[in-house]
Amino acid sequence: MNTIFDKDTWQEIFGSIGQNKLRTLITIIGVLWGIFLYIVLSGAAKGVDNGFEQQFERISANSLFIWTQSTSIPYKGFKIDRNWNIKLKDVETLKNAIPEIEYIAPRIQKGNFGSSGANVSNGKRSGTYNIYGDYPVLTIVAQKDIYEGGRFINELDISEERKVCVIGERTQKELFEDEINPIGKYISLNSIYFKVIGIHKYADAGGGSFDDDGDIHVPFSTFKRLYNTGDNVGFLLIAGFDDIDIVKVEDKVRTKLKEIHKIHPEDKQAVGGFNLGAVFTRIKNFANGMSFISLIIGIATILAGVIGIGNILLISVKERTKEIGIRRALGATPNDIRKQIVLESVFLTLIAGVIGIILGAFILYIINLATQNLEDVPFTNATVPIRFILGALLLMTGLGTLIGFIPAEKAISIKPIEALREE
Repeated sequence: MNTIFDKDTWQEIFGSIGQNKLRTLITIIGVLWGIFLYIVLSGAAKGVDNGFEQQFERISANSLFIWTQSTSIPYKGFKIDRNWNIKLKDVETLKNAIPEIEYIAPRIQKGNFGSSGANVSNGKRSGTYNIYGDYPVLTIVAQKDIYEGGRFINELDISEERKVCVIGERTQKELFEDEINPIGKYISLNSIYFKVIGIHKYADAGGGSFDDDGDIHVPFSTFKRLYNTGDNVGFLLIAGFDDIDIVKVEDKVRTKLKEIHKIHPEDKQAVGGFNLGAVFTRIKNFANGMSFISLIIGIATILAGVIGIGNILLISVKERTKEIGIRRALGATPNDIRKQIVLESVFLTLIAGVIGIILGAFILYIINLATQNLEDVPFTNATVPIRFILGALLLMTGLGTLIGFIPAEKAISIKPIEALREE
C-alpha cells in the first residue's frame, strides 16, 4: 500500500511513460477502443430495446390478433373460398379450452380493412370515420387514455345497449368548435344520435393496433343492433399470461377455431393473424444478441490492448535493465520492483478505461440528442447500467494486474551484477 502513495514510485512510472510517449499512447488507444466499443454497442442495443418497449407499451406485449379469411381447402362438404365469421360464443369456448389466455377482447368495425366508414355529423359539420364495437376489456389489453371528465365504455353500456360513444381527438376537432366541450353532447351516427361520453387521446401503439385518432368507439351490443351484425365478431385481440409462449397460444387458437367452424386442419389461409408477442420476443432477442456481441467484442479488444500494455512494459523493462540493477544494488527488494511494474500496468489500463468510458458516454449522448425527436425511429434512451461499467473497469483492473506480473517477474529475474554490466 505504501508503494501506491510513494512519490518516488509515481515519478518513476511517469518517467517511464514519458520516455515512450508515442508507443504508450498507441497502446492506451488499443485498450480504450475496447471499452469504447462495448459502451457504444451496449448502449445502442439498450436504446433499441427501450424504443420498441416504448412503442409497444400501450398494448400487451404478449398478445395477438386473430381474424377470418376465406378457406383454401374444401372440407366436410364445404367448398373452397368459403367465407366464415368468428362468433361471440367462440370467445368463451377459446378461454375455456386454452388456459394460457388471460383476456380476449372481441371487436367489430365499420371502416378499416377495405370497408367504408360511417357518416358522422354534428350540425353542419360532418365526416366519415371508423366505428368500432367494443367491450370494456379492451382497455385492459390495449391502453386507452381518456381525457378528464370522460370515460370509456362500461358493462352497463353493453347490457343496456346504450347509444353512447367515445370519440378521437381528430373527431373532436372536426365536429366541434374549439371552445365547446363534447362530453355530454350528441353526434349523429348514420342518422342515429349518440351521446359523447369520452374523448380518447391518440398515441401510436407501434404497429400493435389498428386505431386512428379519428376512431369512434361504441358498445359492442349497440353496434351489432345498429348494423344488424348478429353475433359476428370482426377480429379478436387476445392477451396471454406473462409467462406463456404466445406462439403456442396462437397455434391452439387457430386449431380450435378450425375445429369449431369445420375448417380443414391444414388450411393455413382460413385464419388470419398477427402475433405481436412473437414480434416483441424477436426484437428483445435481437437487442440481447447485440448486447452479447458488444460484450464479446469489448472483452476481446480490451484483452488485446492489455496484452499490448504488457508488451510495452516488457520492452520498458529491457530498456531499464541497468536502472533496475542499480535499484537492486541500492537495496530495492524484488517485491518493490514487482509492485512498481504491476502498478504501472494497472495505471495505464485504468487511464485507458476511464477515457474510453467518457468517450463512449459522449457518443451515446450525441446519439440520444439526434434521435430524441425522431418518432418513426424505435430508439430511446441509449444507456449502459452503472453496474456494467463498474464491472468492465473491474475486469480491466484484473487483466491489467495479471498482465503486469509478466514484465514484473522478468524485471526481478535480472541479477544486479548482470544488470550493471549492461551497456
